[in-house]
Amino acid sequence: MSDSSDMKQSTTDWGADEDGEAPFKSLTREEASALRALHPSLSPWRIVAAQAVAGLLVVAVAWWLVGSVGVTVSALYGAAAVVLPTALLAHGMTRPYGAGSGAAAFSFVLWEFVKIGLTVAMLVAAAWVVPDLSWPALLVSMVVCMKVNWLALLWRGRVTTTRS
Repeated sequence: MSDSSDMKQSTTDWGADEDGEAPFKSLTREEASALRALHPSLSPWRIVAAQAVAGLLVVAVAWWLVGSVGVTVSALYGAAAVVLPTALLAHGMTRPYGAGSGAAAFSFVLWEFVKIGLTVAMLVAAAWVVPDLSWPALLVSMVVCMKVNWLALLWRGRVTTTRS
């Protein structure tokens, strides 16, 4: 393999071109379907639903442990301060957008700023909206709802879906 032509032949045998980069190969319809089946996409609405379920569980635990209306409503408001902005983001991201990845990136950044702004506005308004506000209950329910995102991503690799 001291000859340069032998080296070129050995690199092309491994699937790389003369520059050392792997060549681009278009997938057939069957190969693309198999790849999608192997790596299913996760709907943002499932994340919203998982956050809502987690928030309701925190509210139920707060009601069961403390039994105070103020703590329970605070936990509910904390869950809403995460779930509602996330639902707005999911709505914005699932709408059709302009052509190209630049438009998709801009859309994501725009809706993420809207989500953050709504969350901050809801937190500022919490003192006036929630009677007998309990900040610990509100913050605990927010943290639990936010952490559901990570659990959903971990769960994504374990769930298989069948599509017809």
